[in-house]
Amino acid sequence: MAIPVSQTVRVGAYVFKQQIKRVKRYPLVLMLEPLFRCNLACAGCGKIDYPDPILNRRVSLEDALGAVDECGAPVVSIAGGEPLIHNEMPEIVKGIVARKKFVYLCTNALLLEKKLDDYTPSDFLTFSIHLDGNREIHDAAVCQDGVYDRAVAAIKAARARGFRVNVNSTIFDGVDPAEIASFFDTVTDLGVDGITVSPGYAYERAANQAHFLNRRKTKQLFRDVFARRNGAKWPLSHSSLYLDFLAGNQQYRCTPWGNPTRTVFGWQRPCYLLGEGYVSTFKELMEETDWDLYGTGNYEKCSDCMAHCGYEATAVTDTTQHPFKALKVALRGIRTTGDMAAEIPLDGARAADFVFDGIVEDKVNGLDKSKIRGAKQSDAA
Repeated sequence: MAIPVSQTVRVGAYVFKQQIKRVKRYPLVLMLEPLFRCNLACAGCGKIDYPDPILNRRVSLEDALGAVDECGAPVVSIAGGEPLIHNEMPEIVKGIVARKKFVYLCTNALLLEKKLDDYTPSDFLTFSIHLDGNREIHDAAVCQDGVYDRAVAAIKAARARGFRVNVNSTIFDGVDPAEIASFFDTVTDLGVDGITVSPGYAYERAANQAHFLNRRKTKQLFRDVFARRNGAKWPLSHSSLYLDFLAGNQQYRCTPWGNPTRTVFGWQRPCYLLGEGYVSTFKELMEETDWDLYGTGNYEKCSDCMAHCGYEATAVTDTTQHPFKALKVALRGIRTTGDMAAEIPLDGARAADFVFDGIVEDKVNGLDKSKIRGAKQSDAA
């Protein structure tokens, strides 16, 4: 199964508990970014364009596990940057697993074979390998030849050692639906436990803005992909309703608090993809963020976003509230023809506020340079 039964049961029980308690906003997945430093420089990435004083910072073991406890989400996705660069990553993962949280350790896999001895297979641990397509597409996306082959070798090595392995894929503009379907076939044949897929988000600081899809293109692309196999044999790690949303059959607003993000700057406001301010505590993030300022129809930067970190939580909530609707989609497959759901009007969205440069400047000016040097020297090669 793409999602283990134990995870489905635990997460489902957690969601029902929040709904019974009438909690309006609650986290589903903690997005933990313990560093921004990476050993790749992908053209579509908006996470690595920081000055060295920022790239040399790390979230400590104590602070990482403190964020897990503070947030309370049943799932933790460790992103970056490249998490395997972080010297304390094995201890961070061990601490999360000990808390019976499901951890997805996202990696480009360049260091994975070297680091496998640092980890223990567990139902609570999944290596989530970044692959954006078959060899030519992926190596072009990450701007380096040979990365695809190293990632595939790492997948095979991790699987042979008994680890759960997912593939996480970002889909960009200009990709042939047949190529995506072929890629899903390939990784399915590799025996991966799941495939996470999401349309690329147009980070304001990504090097190549031409990579990104608008909403109409996203929906048609996923319809064209799903029509080839209708997802029947692919272990897609998503709710049926999120996949139905990607194909244009559901009108959803995002749930930005569903995947709260903790970075080297603190708790990121409002979401994983938009960094427009930071607070010190999870409580501040949840209670003091003006959530109505963000989301499709509310904010220009959100207009084309359909990423799973914003909309999967919406789909999960819809699933728990309308289980027969979700079951119907799961049984019949994703509809790939006919009218699409009405789109959310964008004409009332407030203009984009470009605040990134100012935030970075403030963070650099406030850094303790001696601590930064120490963090850099302590990292594994």
